[in-house]
Amino acid sequence: MTSQNTVAIDHTRIEPGILYFGTPVVLLSTVNEDGVTPNLAPMSSAFWLGWRCMLGLGARSQTARNLLRERECVLNLPDDRLAGAVDRLALTTGRNPVPPGKAERGYRHERDKFGRAGLTALASETVRPPRAAECPVAMEAVLEATHPLAEDDPEQRGGIIVFEVRIQRVLVHDEIRVPGSADRIDPDRWRPLIMSFQHLYGLGPRVRESTLARIPEQTYRGPDIERSRVAGGGRGALDTRR
Repeated sequence: MTSQNTVAIDHTRIEPGILYFGTPVVLLSTVNEDGVTPNLAPMSSAFWLGWRCMLGLGARSQTARNLLRERECVLNLPDDRLAGAVDRLALTTGRNPVPPGKAERGYRHERDKFGRAGLTALASETVRPPRAAECPVAMEAVLEATHPLAEDDPEQRGGIIVFEVRIQRVLVHDEIRVPGSADRIDPDRWRPLIMSFQHLYGLGPRVRESTLARIPEQTYRGPDIERSRVAGGGRGALDTRR
């Protein structure tokens, strides 16, 4: 119901091909079948709850195959200064031969994804896939569960997998931390790269103070943080120099 002085606003029904209204870009690093070379894939179907993250990936992608086999990855978060690096990975895949669906869209095989992007592979602390040194945020993670998507539809069944990963190490550039704080990220310094309807955007300035921001951040700390402190167990990381 609207007052007499309020203009009524209505919605128009549309059917867009995708529903990417804006999510952070993730450069997901995994290890290929040879156990030596890393793969690096841009994606943006991701969301976090506590120290868990849900990743939506095509089941036939190289990243999905690597993650199912090795059960670990690194979520590298680029800032808006790395848009060019992310775009250089567009239309490339670690799969060889290129799957027919991707070939139709113009994808080509690229073995050296880090080199293609112009990013530096840096050894991780708890997993074999390397971090991207230039990304301000790197989260080392292990696979805890997989969830099929659209299993109700015979045409889509088996095509998409949602991966539930548990973060076990968070590493950041000091420039995005709150000065004087050990664990907090300064949202005014952190400028994530955003994918919105296949285009890359940065963030504008903060529009207003958030009521939720008054809740002390430490009240959200869950048991996965304690588990992260014993992650790795001395396991060697992937030698990225090969």
